[in-house]
Amino acid sequence: MQYPNQPNQVPNNGAPEQKQGIMDRLREGASILKEKLSQKKQDGSTPQQKKKKIVIPSYLKPLILFLRSLSILLISAAIVFCTLYFGVRMLYKKYVAPVDAKDDTTVVFFVESGDSLSEIATNLYDQNLVRHRGVFKYYVDFTDRTRNLKAGVYHLNRTMTLDEIIDIISLGSELDNTMMITIREGSTIEQMAEQIKEQMAEQLVEFDTEEFLNLCNDVAVFSPDYPFLAPLIEDTANEERRYLLEGYLFPDTYEIYLSASPEDVIRKLLDRTDEILSKPEILTAIEASGMTIDEVLTLASVVEKEGTTDSFTKIAAIFLNRLDQNMKLQSDVTVQYALGISNLALNSGEINVDSPYNTYKYAGLPLGPICNPGENAIMGVLNPDQTYRAGNYLFFTLTDPNTGELAYSQTAEQHEQIVQQWRPTWEEYDAQNQN
Repeated sequence: MQYPNQPNQVPNNGAPEQKQGIMDRLREGASILKEKLSQKKQDGSTPQQKKKKIVIPSYLKPLILFLRSLSILLISAAIVFCTLYFGVRMLYKKYVAPVDAKDDTTVVFFVESGDSLSEIATNLYDQNLVRHRGVFKYYVDFTDRTRNLKAGVYHLNRTMTLDEIIDIISLGSELDNTMMITIREGSTIEQMAEQIKEQMAEQLVEFDTEEFLNLCNDVAVFSPDYPFLAPLIEDTANEERRYLLEGYLFPDTYEIYLSASPEDVIRKLLDRTDEILSKPEILTAIEASGMTIDEVLTLASVVEKEGTTDSFTKIAAIFLNRLDQNMKLQSDVTVQYALGISNLALNSGEINVDSPYNTYKYAGLPLGPICNPGENAIMGVLNPDQTYRAGNYLFFTLTDPNTGELAYSQTAEQHEQIVQQWRPTWEEYDAQNQN
């Protein structure tokens, strides 16, 4: 049906009353739901999720509390024990344990008379026999054994504990604290160093050859006690010498302490040189020769290398004759020293090497001694063979290298014939000895 005044309206037919009823029911449902949710919060769980509480009897509560405290105590004790154990173990390994449980190599250790506990501890540490010098010192103090340590020579090794080391040093040494060394006549400074090193090694003692060689160029250390060394410092030309002490270390047999340092050994040898040069007959002969001590030792070193004891006076006479006539010495051994070789058959290149030691190239004596001569060579220079001096012998040469026999000549022609005859023998000798 159409209504003229409201043409677009649709008849109500009771719809507002129906909507109102539905809304009321929704509100009522929401209120009930809200009430249930509130009840759940108060209960702490839904009926399905609600758990049954465990009730602990009152008489068990003290026991549970005790067990809990005990477990905490045990865990804490375990932590402390582990910390202490591993801490002590670490400290033991770092400061107290033997240096190397696998290295039983014998080490010769010296305790000098008058050494303090600190010095002994430092020496042990420097030789890698203890891990910490302070720990060793305090341990000896703590165990009240300082007075027990005795001077001497001891064989230790790096597997030893502190107690073992202390016990050995406390017993006293039955080992000899000295040894004999022999230095061959005609040895160079470098050869000396090796000879001393090898002989001391037989006694399980190390010798510092590098320090020895360095000291042989440090004359200022020794010249205040040995005046005959002073000219070596005064002449700046001597700075070109290979070793300033070459020629001044007397070859002989010496007794030295096992603990002797390179400086101690050098002083021992210089003492002997001083003794030789101070002999009245040698002092008188040097003055009569018109040569300085350095010139005598230099020429004696060449004589020593060129021949044998039986030939020293003849060789010296020939060299002195050549010097008197302003002839070059032309000595093969000076070339060998300059080049560091031992070839008997020298070639033209070797003979012409530019070195102040090369007496083929430069007139007069070489720059300095080429070895350390013995007393016989020195006396040979000071008392040359007068027959060869008067006979004006000017040449000599090696013949058989196996016997060291020499041939002497007055003229260059005679000399050259002998050289040509024996040169093949020298070459064969060089080949066999890989020179």
